[in-house]
Amino acid sequence: MAGERKLRRGLRKELVKVGVDGPVEMAELCRRIGESRGRPIKLVAFPMEVPGPCGAWLSASSGDYIVFQSETTRIHQEHIIAHELGHILSGHQAEPDEEEIWSRFMPDLDPGVIRRLLKRTQYDSAREREAETIATLLLERSLVFHLLDRPGSSRTRRMRHVLGEARGWL
Repeated sequence: MAGERKLRRGLRKELVKVGVDGPVEMAELCRRIGESRGRPIKLVAFPMEVPGPCGAWLSASSGDYIVFQSETTRIHQEHIIAHELGHILSGHQAEPDEEEIWSRFMPDLDPGVIRRLLKRTQYDSAREREAETIATLLLERSLVFHLLDRPGSSRTRRMRHVLGEARGWL
């Protein structure tokens, strides 16, 4: 639990640094983080084989690419993007792999850099757990607010009031 608190504090600081103080669209969050880091983050929807990886983060000299499964739900896509963003925010290094596939898919990327197609389909390493925790933290409140977007019953109004009074977004 202490690890999650530390991640939450670090994530909160990073989000404040990029001017995010509440729920924001995932593409906008990536844009702001990319701008802050001086490395644009490009989101690429791509049909990936199932079963198999759902997403990948590729680091190139021109910026970062987050490739995510195009053939799934929007909520799942946002989770995939948030997970890969978790790797970026944690300062993880991209792992080389599958150079040929990526050089055909994204020919503008340096072949020396294009070596990573996400092979991690389980959260079995500390890096994966950290990225997954960050993804969960990024999405937990924004998903609740999204679900409450419907015109309100008294229950919805109460939940909005309670969540609106919560101290901070994270």
